[in-house]
Amino acid sequence: MQPHRNRYWCIPKKEDPEFIACMEDVLDVYERPYNPKEPVVCMDEKPLQLLGEVREPLPMKPGEAAIIDSEYIRNGTCSIFAFIEPLAGKHHVSVREHRTATDWAEEIKYLCDVMYPAADKIILVMDNLNTHKVASLYKKYRPEEAFRLKKRLEIHYTPKHGSWLDIAEIELNVMTKQCLSRRIESIDKLKSELSAWESERNAKQAKVNWQFTNDKARIKLISLYPKLE
Repeated sequence: MQPHRNRYWCIPKKEDPEFIACMEDVLDVYERPYNPKEPVVCMDEKPLQLLGEVREPLPMKPGEAAIIDSEYIRNGTCSIFAFIEPLAGKHHVSVREHRTATDWAEEIKYLCDVMYPAADKIILVMDNLNTHKVASLYKKYRPEEAFRLKKRLEIHYTPKHGSWLDIAEIELNVMTKQCLSRRIESIDKLKSELSAWESERNAKQAKVNWQFTNDKARIKLISLYPKLE
C-alpha cells in the first residue's frame, strides 16, 4: 500500500446507462471505415498559462540540462484548440485568447471551409462543454450562415466523465509533452511553436490506431451496464 500516491482518472458512477449510451455511440463512430468525403474529426481544447522568465536561464552544457530560475512572470492565459482526423493523420491546432462560444464558432467555420471544404459531411466528436453547441454558431453568424455550417456537421458527444474517449485529448497530451513542457511567455511565441509542431505532425501523417471497441467495453466496463432481470 502506498497511501501517499494517487492517480487522476475520470470515474463514472456504477450502472450508468447515460454514460454507456454516449460511449457506445462514440465507439461506433471510431469503427467506421475511412471515408474522405465524411471524415471523422475529434476536437478538444485546453487552457494554458503563459509564463515568462524573471532571470535569463543558464545555457545547457554537455551532459547537463539548462538551469532556470524558480521565479517566473505570469503573462495571462490562453486557450488551445486541437482538431485531429485519426484515420488520415491530419492535425490542426490554434491559439485563442479566450474560449468563448464565438471562439468555438470561428474554429468550426475554419474546420468546415478551410480544412474540409470538399467534404459532404464532417463527423465531429467532442466533449459536451457549454460552448460546444450548435447554438454558438448563431451567436457569431447570421442565421443562414450558422445553418449552413450546422448542416455540414454530424456531432457526437463523449459522455460526462468520459473525456478519455476523445482522441483529440490524446493529441493534446502528446502536444503537451513534446512542445509545452517549458515556459512560454507570449501568445505569438506559442503560435510559432505550435505551428512548427503541427507541420511536423502533418508531415509524418501521425495517425491514431484506436483499439477500444464496443465489444471490449461490454467486457471491461461491465460494471457500468445496468443489470437486467
